[in-house]
Amino acid sequence: AAARGPLVPVVPLAAPLHARARCVVGPALAAIRLGLVGPLAIGERLGRNARFASLGSGSAAALMGACGYFLSSRSVFLVTFLLAIPTLLALARIREREIDIAQAHGAVKREVPDKKATSVLGLVRQRSLLIFAGAMLLFQLANAAMLPLMAGVVTTRSSQWAPVLIAACIIVPQAIVALCSPSVGRKAQAWGRRPLLLIAFASLVIRGLLFATVRDPYLLVVVQVFDGITAAIFSVMVPLIVADVAFGSGHFNLAQGIVGTAVGVGASLSTVLAGYVSDKLGSGTAFTGLAGVAALGLLVIWLVMPETRRTA
Repeated sequence: AAARGPLVPVVPLAAPLHARARCVVGPALAAIRLGLVGPLAIGERLGRNARFASLGSGSAAALMGACGYFLSSRSVFLVTFLLAIPTLLALARIREREIDIAQAHGAVKREVPDKKATSVLGLVRQRSLLIFAGAMLLFQLANAAMLPLMAGVVTTRSSQWAPVLIAACIIVPQAIVALCSPSVGRKAQAWGRRPLLLIAFASLVIRGLLFATVRDPYLLVVVQVFDGITAAIFSVMVPLIVADVAFGSGHFNLAQGIVGTAVGVGASLSTVLAGYVSDKLGSGTAFTGLAGVAALGLLVIWLVMPETRRTA
C-alpha cells in the first residue's frame, strides 16, 4: 500500500502492524528452533541463525538503499514485499512433524504430571527470570538511544558525509554479528551465560563513554565495533537464557513475553530520557548517563544474576 498510495495515512497504520509482527515473529522463531534441536543444542543453533539474520539484514539494507537512491523512495516498500516471498517459501520448508511441540514450549515429558513445576505462577516467581528481565530493561534503557543520538552528533559535525558515516555505523555491527555469533553460541555452552553477559554490558559501557568523549566523526564508526560485540552476544543470549529458565515449565513463550516487555519498556524510556537530557545538557552528558545505566546493568549481572546453563 505504501508503494502505491500516499504515505501520510499509511505510515500510522503500518507502524503498529510492523510492531505487532515483530512481537510475534521473534518468539515464534525462537520456539521453532527450540522445538527442532532441544535445549542442549539451542545455543549453537541460535548463533548460526544470528549470523544469517545479520547477513540478511545487511544485504537487505544495502539493496533498499540502492533502490531508494537510484529509483525512488517508494521502491523500497516494493523491495520489502518482494523479499517477503522467499521468506515465506523458506518457512514453508519447515515440516510440522520435525518440530517437537512439547519441546518448543519448554516442556519435558513426565510420567506423572507435576503441576507445581508447570504453573505460570511458579515461572513468574523465578528469581533468574525476573533478574534477567530487569537486566534487559537496563540494557535497552542504555542501548536504544545511543545510535540515534550518535547519528545526530555525526550530522552536526560532518553534514556532508553524514549519510555514509551513519550507514557505516549500521553495517559495522552487522558484520561483527555475522562473524562472531556462531562462536557466541558455542562459548555460551562452554563458559556459561554470565561471562558473556558481563562482556556485553562492559562493551556497552565502553561504547557510551567513547561516544561521550570522541570528537572525530570518523572514529565514531570504529566505536561501533563495541555495538557489534554487544549485539552478537545478546542476539544469542536472550532466547538462550529464556530457554534455560523456562526449561520444564511448558511456558517458554510466556517467559519470552515477560523479557520482551522489559525490553520494550527500556527501549521506549531510553529515547525519551536520553533525548531530553541531550537537549538540556548536551550529547556528552546524555552518553555518559547511558553508560552509567549500562554500568548498573553490569553490576546486576555480576552481583545477583545466577548462572542458567544446563549441562543435561
